[in-house]
Amino acid sequence: MENFLQTVGALNDETRLKILRFIDANGAVCVCDIESAFGMIQSRISRHLKILKDAGFLHVERKGRWAYYAIRSPLDKFRQDILTEISYLEMDLPEFKGCCTK
Repeated sequence: MENFLQTVGALNDETRLKILRFIDANGAVCVCDIESAFGMIQSRISRHLKILKDAGFLHVERKGRWAYYAIRSPLDKFRQDILTEISYLEMDLPEFKGCCTK
């Protein structure tokens, strides 16, 4: 039950929904890519990413000083269905600027 509530709670924020969709659309992205695209400070982006990671949506891979976030794979059916539903929502996503090199 707690896992379910944590997952649903992570979705109760428009910015987190946009971040999920942004990562789903662009693949693995660095925190600085998200920061640049969304025009938000790094600490705020990191907080949203932690919530989404703890809810089971994201995987993080560290390469040197950079942290790259991607949709966790494999993703269980429940979370995959949620990503599908999010893809149907009308929302303006920021442009991927690609400020970090992989």
